[in-house]
Amino acid sequence: MKKPPAKGNPAGLEEDGPDERTFFADQPPERPFRGGDIRDKTPSHVLGHRDRLRARFRESGANALADYEILELLLFRLIPRRDTKPIAKALIERFGSLGGVFGAPAELLQEVPGIGETVAFDLKLMSALAQRSIKSSLKDRPILGSWSSVIDYCNAAMAHETREQFRILFLDKRNKLIADEIQGIGTIDHTPVYPREVIKRALELSATAIILVHNHPSGDPTPSRADIDMTHMIINSAKPLGITVHDHIIIGKDGYVSFKGLKLI
Repeated sequence: MKKPPAKGNPAGLEEDGPDERTFFADQPPERPFRGGDIRDKTPSHVLGHRDRLRARFRESGANALADYEILELLLFRLIPRRDTKPIAKALIERFGSLGGVFGAPAELLQEVPGIGETVAFDLKLMSALAQRSIKSSLKDRPILGSWSSVIDYCNAAMAHETREQFRILFLDKRNKLIADEIQGIGTIDHTPVYPREVIKRALELSATAIILVHNHPSGDPTPSRADIDMTHMIINSAKPLGITVHDHIIIGKDGYVSFKGLKLI
């Protein structure tokens, strides 16, 4: 006979595999909890390490910690009763950087031992919060005067995508952001872009300027001949209608390039 689910445990949890954060849920505590203190079940050497890491962060800030240690601090809260140091190191090794971890698809995150569906979801949620935070700094400010924030936002949103995305930032006459929209998602090395649709959408939003952005999943942001030709087609279509193309930015894991910086426009 199948054992009924533990009290407070969703009925479907056993079928889908245990949530890594409830790993110890069915084990009786060694002694009564004091206000739900998770320290009652955490090995002392792990507690000491966590306390030292928290102290370094409080006293010296994030610059005093390696990337895997920052991630480890976060995983303390997502997986409170496990040693998260090896999990953090495995994530960085698999995806190359903190940005790579937060940009990775949830299904790939779950291939790392110790990361289940719930924690993968939480990591993606935090990634979305970080992107929204950066994007909010662009609102009500002239984009051209906040260029580093534009690059930070585009990097966070696109650098680690596994397929090409073509994104457009639509600006008003004061170069403030009206809308940020993904116009197309393609394959690993191609996204179909139709200049007519780009201009149509700019007119619908009453935009007077646009910034084109797309990513290269290969990591190399060097523009292709097709990228250059497509950009010039959009510029030539937009100019008679009073719409300025300020720049075309290509984002890659290894950096970014600006068409204006390269004098391609």
